[in-house]
Amino acid sequence: QGRLVESGGGSVQAGGSLRLSCAVSGYTYSHYCMGWFRQAPGKEREGVALIITGGESIYYADSVKGRFTISHDNAKNTVYLQMNSLKPEDTAMYFCAAEPMTYGTIWSCSPETKWSVWGQGTQVTVSS
Repeated sequence: QGRLVESGGGSVQAGGSLRLSCAVSGYTYSHYCMGWFRQAPGKEREGVALIITGGESIYYADSVKGRFTISHDNAKNTVYLQMNSLKPEDTAMYFCAAEPMTYGTIWSCSPETKWSVWGQGTQVTVSS
């Protein structure tokens, strides 16, 4: 099934940066999609960024384009979310998720994909 463990959250002032990490273990699929999501109090969970096997990012939410970068280190089996120019509205619990896919369907990965594995989340708080 696999296990995802997020880290790197914390408190930062507006304009600052954080890098979130999602360590993947026990995930043996050849092709999969991974994503970062966030949920703020009283709001629905939203997709932030997605990446597919091979390291190509395929989605960024409009609210984070140009500020956030998703990447994948194959050797460390870890997915990162580099967050720059953070804003108070970025404050949320951030989760990573994974879903195995076939080579033919991986490009259909989206925030609406039925994600089967989730991490426990890491809190990001941005103060003004």
